[in-house]
Amino acid sequence: MEVGFIGIGNMGWPMAANIARAGHPLTVHDTDAARCAQFISEYGGSHARELAGLGRCEFIITMLPTGAVVTDVYTSPGGQALLPHLRAGTIAIDMSSSEPQGTQALGSVLAAQGVALVDAPVSGGVPRAQSATLTIMIGGDDAAAIERAKPLLRCMGNRLFETGPLGSGHAMKALNNFVAAAGYAAAAEALLVGRRFGLDPGTMLDILNVSTGRNFSTEVVMKEHVLGERFATGFALGLLAKDVRIAAQLARTLQQDAPVAELMDARWALALQRLGAGADHSRAILSWDRADTQGPASPGA
Repeated sequence: MEVGFIGIGNMGWPMAANIARAGHPLTVHDTDAARCAQFISEYGGSHARELAGLGRCEFIITMLPTGAVVTDVYTSPGGQALLPHLRAGTIAIDMSSSEPQGTQALGSVLAAQGVALVDAPVSGGVPRAQSATLTIMIGGDDAAAIERAKPLLRCMGNRLFETGPLGSGHAMKALNNFVAAAGYAAAAEALLVGRRFGLDPGTMLDILNVSTGRNFSTEVVMKEHVLGERFATGFALGLLAKDVRIAAQLARTLQQDAPVAELMDARWALALQRLGAGADHSRAILSWDRADTQGPASPGA
């Protein structure tokens, strides 16, 4: 199966690499042409400098920052859109963290041209992208397209879940990241309060991780990236704040009371404002420790 892969950033690179390792003919496209050249030198395949060069592909995978960028790739009115170059029967797989409603709208546009859209966002971060052990959440209205896509998805992940109709994968991804963001925020507050009381942050995490407060942030993010001040999870603050906002907006659209989602939306928006979108999300704790007039401090300080 010939695959076109759009977006070879921190996550897209190892995901595309695993497709190449599986032996599938691969064509990559990215706004960074030098990065594409480097990828091809390491893994083979070809580089589509223009989106039209992907028109021959049976599958198109997008791994891009937002759903709006994904939609622009397919339907940009500037004459550079991909959709006019695709054949009927092509399967588009969006593995980005996109807005569910936007995914549904894009799906209708693609379906009118005979292209099936599957949303298949991932969880697991860069380490699991590298080891091809991502969790993949699959939504779609075309059951046959999903079945055709699964062998390709298994090149990148070992936990595949069908979540329902088109957009449901993206809804699940946003809700998962909202829960993860809430776990991080709670752990951060606990460490900051405990430190001000005189507790040792390392001891606190040791206790949390063998107690009911244990979560991914206490076990991995706080231990490996915050206490040691590495701040190198590879997941940008701007992307997590965006996912939390998607979850909060979904609750608003559905008229579901979700006060924690609203609070997390505001909390991560504050971190985004203070640190910038490009900061590693593990730095958020620094933006929330502002009682100290000398500025943010590490919880290990």
